[in-house]
Amino acid sequence: MSDVTTDLTTSSGLAERLADVQVVDCREPYEWQAGRIEGSIHIPLNTILAGATDQLDAEKTTVVVCRSGNRSELATLMLRARGFDAYNLEHGLEEWADQGRPLTTPDGAAGHVA
Repeated sequence: MSDVTTDLTTSSGLAERLADVQVVDCREPYEWQAGRIEGSIHIPLNTILAGATDQLDAEKTTVVVCRSGNRSELATLMLRARGFDAYNLEHGLEEWADQGRPLTTPDGAAGHVA
C-alpha cells in the first residue's frame, strides 16, 4: 500500500491528494449526473464487480467513492483483490459535500449528492 501518511479514507485526506490519485465513483448513472468530484472516473459498482477496470491505471493510487461509503467499500475490496492500491472514502460524498467541497455536473454547474 501507499507509503504516504495522508489518510485517503477521509474527505480532508482525499482533498489534499486529489491531484495525485484517480478517483473512481461507483454510484449509479443518475447519481453521477447529479454531482461528482471533478475529474473522477465513473464505473458503477456492478461493472467493477464484473471485472471491468480497464479504464483505470493499475499503477496509480485509487480512491473509490459513493454516496455514503458502503458501495465504495465493496468496490475497494474488489480492486484490492485485483492488485490496485485502493482506498474507500469513508462517509462518502455526503461528508465531502457537508464539508463544503465542490461537486460538479456534466455541464460544469455545481452538483449535489443524489
